[in-house]
Amino acid sequence: MSADDLLIDRDRLGAGVLEVTFNRPERRNAFTKDMYLRLRDLWDVTARDRGMRVVVLRGAGGKAFAAGNEISDFLEADAVDYENWIREMFDRLWALPQVTIAAVDGVCVGGGLAVATHCDLRVATSASRFGYPIARTLGNALSGTVLYRCQAIFGESLTREMLLASRLVAAERAYNAGALTAVVDDATALDAEIAALADGIAQASRVTIETTKHQLISRARPAESSIAGEEDLLREVYGGADFAEGVRAFLAKERPAFKG
Repeated sequence: MSADDLLIDRDRLGAGVLEVTFNRPERRNAFTKDMYLRLRDLWDVTARDRGMRVVVLRGAGGKAFAAGNEISDFLEADAVDYENWIREMFDRLWALPQVTIAAVDGVCVGGGLAVATHCDLRVATSASRFGYPIARTLGNALSGTVLYRCQAIFGESLTREMLLASRLVAAERAYNAGALTAVVDDATALDAEIAALADGIAQASRVTIETTKHQLISRARPAESSIAGEEDLLREVYGGADFAEGVRAFLAKERPAFKG
């Protein structure tokens, strides 16, 4: 990984605001294994940093927040073990005592949507779109916890549409469903809205925010439990012909021919 694939800034948005930018615009900011590793380490450090009040996550380039994972990484490891390892990063993000904000400008799909739904708040530009079109692209499946976060944020109806119909949800529909704090016109307005949110949070009671987050996290745990036998089910999916065809077609820039 280039050191520039993940940009970390503690000054641009003001004191107490950590800004993390996914910086692979040529790949729609798709996450690599090394980016996930660096994010895991960053959340461990940030959780202990009493000087930080807000964490802002965003994608570079104006076309994507993040468009999933770097698919070639799945070829280098057991896919289910890799998904489990990634989920540990999501858990660390979700458990941060700081208020986390996803600033979305463009496509937010796959692993990018998983990151956004593990944040506390989401703000998006009007052209942004959200989804998990994996039934048409890779032929894989989500873990139960990632699926739960999507359903908790977007609601069951939109989650079913994302996954079963492979449709992307427009920002205005996401806002109407309660998934977004605000929808703004463009990148400039996005920066202004994030700055206003961060400024308000910085002036709020740390005790109230941290206690509320602890309560929300504690209440969510029982509901996020995966179904019995889920790992065996995912291994069957990732070890099947459809996922093999999805990866082959993705890397070859072709349309997959699923037969499952």
